Amino acid sequence: MLGRRGFGVALKQTETSVNIHQVLDIDELRGRLLQHSRRAYGLLPSLNKPQILDIGCGRGLQTIELANLGGGKVVGIDVDQAAIATLQQRIDNAGLSHRVKALHVSLFDNEFADGQFDLLWEEGVFHLLDTSRCLSECVRLLRPLGHLVMHETIEWLKQSKGTLWELGLELMNQHVLPRDFWWTEYGAPLEERIRAYRAARGDLADYPELAMYESQVDSIKRDPDRTACGIYVARRVA
Repeated sequence: MLGRRGFGVALKQTETSVNIHQVLDIDELRGRLLQHSRRAYGLLPSLNKPQILDIGCGRGLQTIELANLGGGKVVGIDVDQAAIATLQQRIDNAGLSHRVKALHVSLFDNEFADGQFDLLWEEGVFHLLDTSRCLSECVRLLRPLGHLVMHETIEWLKQSKGTLWELGLELMNQHVLPRDFWWTEYGAPLEERIRAYRAARGDLADYPELAMYESQVDSIKRDPDRTACGIYVARRVA
């Protein structure tokens, strides 16, 4: 975690343009989730260099992790151009351009072939969109007996079980995160980093990105049960 001294160093280097994501070290916080992603991957049957699609990949921490876990080819897609640019930089830095691709496309607007992928992976995307439409496109993209891994809230899963079954997706396994994970591992430390940043910057700390992260903290703090979640493994059976 960045302390007060760490913020001071960052501010000297970014006097006119502050990268809030970097200053708050959001990647470190998001990286705490990777241990659970690895456990969820371990619930899958043995896959020989699978073709993987990472849906809503963001800045791509889990995309690179999936490439390391599976040993096959991975495509990360997101509608956020800046996030895709960051992922592309990660790919280049890791020397994985021969196996990992970053595309600025939507799940609903792509040129992927039917049954192109062995494994689809998504973390916190489907509950923001039309569930039925998301799952229908996943069925199209998955080969028969291919797998879909979803990191979603427990409440979302309860509401979506019927749709999964109707579309030919059978729940096979799950890894439920500690109920307070998103507060203890993300919300609380993020709140402390924001507090330290504002103390260091005073009135100069008014950035839209900072307000966005403060909103995330408030949402988790106000209703921590709403973020109780798991990583669910489904298989295409139809």
